[in-house]
Amino acid sequence: MKNKISKNAMSILVPVVSVIIALFIAAIVILLIGKNPISAYWVMLKGAFGDKAAWAANISKMMSLVLTGLAVGFGFKAGIFNIGAEGQMMMGAITATFVGINLGNVSPVFAIPITMLAGILGGAFWASIAGYLKAATGAHEVITTIMLNWIAVYLTNYFVVGPLAVGQGVPKSPEIAQSAQLPPLMTVQANTLPSGIIISIVMAFLVYILLEKTTTGYEVKAVGYNLYAAEAGAISLKKNIVLTMAISGALAGLAGALEVMAIHHRIFADFSGGKGFDGISIALIGQNNPIGIIFAAFLISSLRTGSNAMQFARVPDDIVTIIQGIIIFFVAADRIVRTWILKFSSPKGGESK
Repeated sequence: MKNKISKNAMSILVPVVSVIIALFIAAIVILLIGKNPISAYWVMLKGAFGDKAAWAANISKMMSLVLTGLAVGFGFKAGIFNIGAEGQMMMGAITATFVGINLGNVSPVFAIPITMLAGILGGAFWASIAGYLKAATGAHEVITTIMLNWIAVYLTNYFVVGPLAVGQGVPKSPEIAQSAQLPPLMTVQANTLPSGIIISIVMAFLVYILLEKTTTGYEVKAVGYNLYAAEAGAISLKKNIVLTMAISGALAGLAGALEVMAIHHRIFADFSGGKGFDGISIALIGQNNPIGIIFAAFLISSLRTGSNAMQFARVPDDIVTIIQGIIIFFVAADRIVRTWILKFSSPKGGESK
């Protein structure tokens, strides 16, 4: 009898097995540099989950990673490689900051959603530029979004050293109004558990519903599966390309807005810290599934949080980058992992009668 594993089970097993393989290979690297991998991993676990402060730091990182992962994953569903989540996140942060600093006399009931909407629209607009260029001229979104990333970086730098500059030291903007700030769920030492994590997770479920339960989601996925078949089915390619990029950018822009509203309360140079690029990794590990992206974001945030503690064990935090790279490699080369899973799950090593 043939050994069969359902598609849903395989989509879970592939990233899980990839993580296990990555940890094993990284353990060999740790041994080669003369350190104890068991001690290193134990320190990493304590750094990510050891106490309330560790959990707060972990979830703070996870909040934006869920949204940037969703942004990239949504684009992938339509066959669009949105590599611009970094810039879209920055533009969301800029617009949220511009609006938020001017809402001092507005009730939080209105100030919070207005500031959040500003971030969403900023990211959506920035991504729509690349979407329009692709739809109208065929310009490849990888090139246009990379260029837009750099424009967003320099715009951020310009604002924090120019029109929005305040104080001494690191270039930064003023804080947004208290009424526009999201209250934390919990404060532990210098770390806060941001309430924005709830918004991120809710958005993941909303994106899932959009993709799986609506006509718009069907059209987006149809464009991703087969452009020509979608066009033959009277689905507008140009409309869906622009719409997909706008939604993708809106998610990344919301990530920037939440960073401002829940954590930093301002923008500064190098604001995003690479979270937009991490979204690419998270979308791949999560198999572009909105629910899978939640767990992938938690994995990456845990690795990043734990890597800070690993340095106390004199293990380079670059080990985490190695782990992340190996995971992505095996998830991307999923046929290799699928073959291994089928082989070892078969009673006779993959043979079938």
